[in-house]
Amino acid sequence: QVQLVESGGGLVQPGGSLRLSCAASGASAGIFSIYAMAWYRQAPGKERELVARISNGGTTNYADPVKGRFTISRDNAKKTVHLQMNSLNPEDTAVYYCNAHSRYWGQGTQVTVSS
Repeated sequence: QVQLVESGGGLVQPGGSLRLSCAASGASAGIFSIYAMAWYRQAPGKERELVARISNGGTTNYADPVKGRFTISRDNAKKTVHLQMNSLNPEDTAVYYCNAHSRYWGQGTQVTVSS
């Protein structure tokens, strides 16, 4: 069973940046390296939506609202995935979840963008 733990959320002013991290355990680095990893978010009253995805080969995909502002990356040796978020705006406020292999979920980390 894979466990995912997110960190790095918090309160930031509009225009600011945050870097989210997701650490995986319960799987070897070799197994982790074959997983596609993704970040989702869920704002109050809204459905959970895909933010960014990175394949096991490093191919990245982004939701339109975050293109050019967010960057997803992975470190297979450390079994971590990151989401660098720049130029944040209030519409980015949500709980951000890490996902592995379209199956495993973390507990989420709150991101609040407000002045």
